[in-house]
This record gives sequence, structure tokens and C-alpha cells, in this order.
Amino acid sequence: MTYCIGMQLDRGLVFMSDTRTNAGVDNFSTSKKMFHWHVPGERMITIMTAGNLATTQAMVSLLRERSVTTEERNPSILREATMFQIARLVGATLKEVIAESSLSGQHSAEQFAASAIVGGQIKGGLPTIFLVYPQGNFIEITQDTPFFQIGETKYGKPILVRAYDPTMSFEEAVKLLLVSFDSTVKSNLSVGLPFDLQIYDKDSFAEGRTIRIDEDDTVYQAISSGWGDALKEAFQHLPSYKV
Repeated sequence: MTYCIGMQLDRGLVFMSDTRTNAGVDNFSTSKKMFHWHVPGERMITIMTAGNLATTQAMVSLLRERSVTTEERNPSILREATMFQIARLVGATLKEVIAESSLSGQHSAEQFAASAIVGGQIKGGLPTIFLVYPQGNFIEITQDTPFFQIGETKYGKPILVRAYDPTMSFEEAVKLLLVSFDSTVKSNLSVGLPFDLQIYDKDSFAEGRTIRIDEDDTVYQAISSGWGDALKEAFQHLPSYKV
């Protein structure tokens, strides 16, 4: 399992993903789940993946292989004109990989299922984010749904719903995401550090700031312990229900 969030702010976009791919009593594995494509001054695209690791790696490899120098390699993630077309391309590639993996008929396509968050900005359009389903279809972020989650979503969603504000700074947004991730890590062994973070400034068409947050990160540790203490204190101030 995994956990990824793509969030839209007035200032731009924020992406965060964990890196855990396998969790057992004595068997932990990690793998990068956030990938970038960037043409300075023209486009920035980020993809985060969840689901079957072989499927997601094959999808990303195909997108990369089809975006390198040879002109005949189409379609290319570096040539599509809009983020909508990028989402269509990612959906089609994901659907292609899942279909090929289950061709033998011995395995259900569900065993190879995966999903993706696709976000970024192409010159001439606004920054946006899409959620791509295993079937290849997708939805776009809106004011009513200003963030997308994939993977183990339920533990970290309540704080996002309660505290999200589109006008918040990037610093506040990262703090919010870290609380969401920390809640998930403490509730589910299949999500774990390190976390990959990317911050994209609207209309910059730059790759943005990318950071890897590990378990020794002092700010993350302060947020983790501080959030736990704050919850305990808030609980003590709530009225007791008389029975």
C-alpha cells in the first residue's frame, strides 16, 4: 500500500508521497512513487502512483521511454498541449499496461490495478491536478474537491477536510500534509517514511522545490509529537457526556 496527496492552493500545487512498498514483521521495502517531467519555461508535470508496483513502474517507464529524443516515439508527455491531454495519455498508458499484464487470462486485471495522481501546468493553462483510475478514466480537481489522495487514504483525510484553506501558505500546507501522513503512518504499517515532497509555484514553469523527509527530520518529529500532545490536550477540554 502507499499514500499520496496532490493539493491545489491559490499559490500553486503541493505533492507528497510515501515510499513504502512492502511491510512485514521483518521485511520493509521502499521505492520512489513521485516522478517529474520538466521543460523550463514551458511545462512542469508530476505523477504519483499507488497500487501494483510492477504496473506503476511499467507505466512510468513507458512514459519516459516515449518522451526521449526519437521523434517517432508518440504520444509523448513532453508534447501534449494541455494537462487534460496529459491525463488522457497517463490513463491510456495505465490501461495499456494493466491489459497487457492480464492477457494470459490466468490473472484478473484487478491483481494489476493501480491509480495515479497527475498534476502540473503547461504554458497557456492553469495549474491543475487529475486523479487517474485503473480503467484509464480520470477526474479533475475542483474548488469543492481541492485535493486528491490515493493509496491508504482514510486515516489522513479528516485533518485535510477540517483544516484545508486554499489561501494557506506553502509552509502551512506542508505542515497539514505532514499531520495527515503522520496519522496514516501511526495507523497503518503499509505506509512509511521517507516522504517525498514537491512544491510548485503557480506560473513558474520550474521543477519546483523537491525535498525528501526522513525519520530524523527534526521538523517532522516536532510536528508528530506536537500533534499528539495537542490532541490529548484538546480531548481533556471537551465536555464529558454524563451517563
